[in-house]
Amino acid sequence: MGIRFILMVNKQGQTRLAQYYEWLTLEERRALEGEIVRKCLARNDQQCSFVEHRNYKIVYRRYASLFFLVGVDNDENELAILEFIHLLVETMDRHFGNVCELDIMFHLEKAHFMLEEMVMNGCIVETSKCNILSPIQLMDKTS
Repeated sequence: MGIRFILMVNKQGQTRLAQYYEWLTLEERRALEGEIVRKCLARNDQQCSFVEHRNYKIVYRRYASLFFLVGVDNDENELAILEFIHLLVETMDRHFGNVCELDIMFHLEKAHFMLEEMVMNGCIVETSKCNILSPIQLMDKTS
């Protein structure tokens, strides 16, 4: 499948966005997020951005006050996922203008919509920023 989940977390470890592509109970999600966030936030800038946890490989990157964490299968290409994270941030930057935690909090539905345009069933299906943002811009025009 590839991508199992995508999390956006602030420096304090509070989840701002969570998107899962496999079924987990709420308790399992809460426990998994807590373990992963503690593990990733405890690492310093000198360490690599890949962590193995349970049966996942966690690829993460920090942009300003937000951590973008992506859980993938063990055979997934880490550098491709880092590139995906960068694309996601660039796409959000283009729409929000220098995306920050407040943009995610106040426009959560748009952030989820961008993810849904980019990833379907755990597979990356769209990488063009224009194609990702055009439906959102149409929705903005009509409202």
